[in-house]
Amino acid sequence: MDLLVVGGGPAGLATALHAARAGLDVTVWEQRAGIVDKACGEGLMPGAVAALAALGVHPPGYSLRGIRYVAGPRRVDADFRAGPGRGVRRTTLHALLREAVLAAGVRVDQRTARHVEQDRDGVVVDGTRAGHLVAADGLHSPIRRALGLNRPRRSPLRHGLRRHYALAPWSDHVEVHWAREAEAYVTPVADDLVGVAVLTTARRSFDDHLAAFPELRERLAGAGRAGPVRGAGPLRQVTSARTAGRVLLVGDAAGYVDALTGEGIALALAQAPAAVRAITSGDPAAYEGEWRRLTRRYRWLTHALLGATRKPPARAALLPVAQRLPWLFSAAVAMLARPADERATARHLDSPQREWHRKTP
Repeated sequence: MDLLVVGGGPAGLATALHAARAGLDVTVWEQRAGIVDKACGEGLMPGAVAALAALGVHPPGYSLRGIRYVAGPRRVDADFRAGPGRGVRRTTLHALLREAVLAAGVRVDQRTARHVEQDRDGVVVDGTRAGHLVAADGLHSPIRRALGLNRPRRSPLRHGLRRHYALAPWSDHVEVHWAREAEAYVTPVADDLVGVAVLTTARRSFDDHLAAFPELRERLAGAGRAGPVRGAGPLRQVTSARTAGRVLLVGDAAGYVDALTGEGIALALAQAPAAVRAITSGDPAAYEGEWRRLTRRYRWLTHALLGATRKPPARAALLPVAQRLPWLFSAAVAMLARPADERATARHLDSPQREWHRKTP
């Protein structure tokens, strides 16, 4: 086997699909059976939509025109310049990627990786030998921890909670509602379904957090709750390196700042082909530099926004500043919406996407 991918979420499945297309013999191990749900904002930025299209994956869902920030009566909009985004259920995206991987002839086994060893010629995971290993095993990656790549976190611990509501979306924007201690992200994912995710350092129930957003709570009043509350965190994960010999970390396993800017899936989809390129070139260590290049924009913007809004007075000033300087807000959204790896994505855009990009200033 040329490559073993541990983790069968979007990051691992995208890696396996790129590897199969590069001619590698690849197998995926995922410890959970079937289609897996998790706490996720479920909004795909235009760059993520383009990266999925390059893989031949076109998820259904709800077309997203841009981002709207809301704080009480104040609101400011910024539309995407690079085509629409898409709100899509995490389970739908997972099912489509899994279907594409299986169609490519990749084997997906329900297995857990417990013990990793490596030498100059390969990696051995629980007695199974492969040329390389990609760890795409999530935010709290056991492989990252086993390799000693975890670093202590110094910032306040933020967590995420998500619940779906059965009602028609009232906007074609992702709405980000700001309160003193939390943000609430409202993402339409179908014609009759809306996802609401809360990010915060305060440990309270979902309903207690929702009380801090009276306008949003009123919008949701009477709507059916479509499924349980799911949680994730701590979100901040610091990693000393993304490679260790023949092991490469992809997706959340490679390190994570915060979900504040909604780029998680887009980054994973950009890291996957970069990891495969490093493997096929015979230089897995080169992936470290590629990872830094691909995530630089996300890391800079997310750190800046978290730092600027950490204290309540700064959080309260965010919307007034965005209203006074709409060009700055629009520029930030445009930067987030671009593909993480524009050069690679441009090579794979289909003709309608190319036309959109040519017409966009």
